[in-house]
Amino acid sequence: MLAVDGAPGDSRSVEDLLDDSTYHIEFNGHLTNHIKHAVVALAGLGVAPDRIRAYHDNYIALTPYGCRVEPARQPQRVIDEDNWLELLCKRTDFAAYCAFFDRQERELGMAGLVRRYVPRLLAGWAGALQHATIHLGWALDAGNRRMAIEGIAYLAFAYVDCHPERAATAPASDAGRPQDSLLRIARHWEENQPGLGARIEELVAGRGPDIHPELMRSGLQYRIARMLGEGHPLMYETPAWIADQDPDTSWNQLAHLVTVLYLTEPGDFLLLHLITALHAMRHIADALPAEERRRAVACYWTGILGVLFSRGHFVAPAKLTAIDGLFATATDDVDDPRWSREWEWHIARAVEEEEEHNAKLVYVMRELWRGSGGRSVFRVAASQFTTTPELPPTFDHPPTD
Repeated sequence: MLAVDGAPGDSRSVEDLLDDSTYHIEFNGHLTNHIKHAVVALAGLGVAPDRIRAYHDNYIALTPYGCRVEPARQPQRVIDEDNWLELLCKRTDFAAYCAFFDRQERELGMAGLVRRYVPRLLAGWAGALQHATIHLGWALDAGNRRMAIEGIAYLAFAYVDCHPERAATAPASDAGRPQDSLLRIARHWEENQPGLGARIEELVAGRGPDIHPELMRSGLQYRIARMLGEGHPLMYETPAWIADQDPDTSWNQLAHLVTVLYLTEPGDFLLLHLITALHAMRHIADALPAEERRRAVACYWTGILGVLFSRGHFVAPAKLTAIDGLFATATDDVDDPRWSREWEWHIARAVEEEEEHNAKLVYVMRELWRGSGGRSVFRVAASQFTTTPELPPTFDHPPTD
């Protein structure tokens, strides 16, 4: 719950908060500074500026993890066109990356910057628990230059490759929708448990030689990086729908799918990130050259499978089918005042939540609800708030970067 209101006479705008370069992108090692995501979400939900400022300042003073954000760091080197790939995924010198992309944006403009550099970074979109992608995509949603530069820099800084070069053709039977593709994989899991889950637990218990040691403190991020590095054949079978249909259709179907997934385990922290990252990836894809947009869909698909596999368990096919069927055609009348009142309740609850992921959930769900003509699945999912996960015992050790 918010502890204070905006200070008297405080006239900082949303744009001012997004322009701020006072703080580092991470704190306590690899935890992401989410506050700008929350500001975009709250502004998009129509929250009053003083409440947004208060939310911002409370987060800066003490995050839900019980520690403060950290001050910005000074660049330690000069990154340029010749060496910018040398530090990819090394989790070093975020400030130098920001300085490089800032210079490049002044030369190329934001559209040119995104088109030149982001295609190379797409395969690493799942790094930092997808927060680099969220930072960039939500910046493009908000139209904020500074935040977008930070997002591209963060993608390079936290890059974790999902290896799209391993792509193979999916079975001919997998030519339908994302729901059909995921259901086929869910059935494979059901038929091969407990052996498949045990093999993944054995995998993530090992040490990946190419994974930054800081991620060993993470738990979740290490599991994802290890899974994406090792892979599984089912992660790389590219369904025909990716190539056969317009990317907008794929994003719409994927939005329904990840929301249904979230409703199979309401409040699940990892599944919620697939929703907020989809919102980001769609904005990023829209800013890319046309020939890169299907590739963005393909990278997202491979990445979310890596995230799902990393958990060591999978949604039961019967449950996925049941929840999907429940909402397949369910639609609300967007002009019905009952639903306006319900959205007001969701927004009011989100403003009172210290866990900023909930404000982001409500924002994305309302955008999808409106854009889909009132699909009920999005309204129902908006109320399923998450809680901040407890830090694992590995956080007893100091950060490695």
